[in-house]
Amino acid sequence: MKRFLQAKGRLKVGEMNRTEAAYRDYLEQQKNSGLILKYWFERFTWKIASNRCSYTPDFLVMRPDRSLELHEVKGSLKIFADDSKVKCKVCSDECPIPLFVVTPKPKKEGGGWNVLAY
Repeated sequence: MKRFLQAKGRLKVGEMNRTEAAYRDYLEQQKNSGLILKYWFERFTWKIASNRCSYTPDFLVMRPDRSLELHEVKGSLKIFADDSKVKCKVCSDECPIPLFVVTPKPKKEGGGWNVLAY
């Protein structure tokens, strides 16, 4: 029987998992360095598929030029489920704000974050 990697469970709205909290800490460093102006967690929900489905990006990030970006944080690309990929793709096609999928780099690779434009 084939086993699939899957996120452990659902958190309450507005509650971060460990990876999201680590990325928030990274964004806070970016903010303190002046590389971003501001960020928000789960700030809005994008309705897709004629309002039958929705997608809530993890972070909305404002750059110093006031441009906005959506950042979706995943523990690994291996657990980036197909339905999440579809939602990200539809959102990136419909929404005028660029979307990036962010995953942690392994410590043996120096740590930090991988960023994939979607």
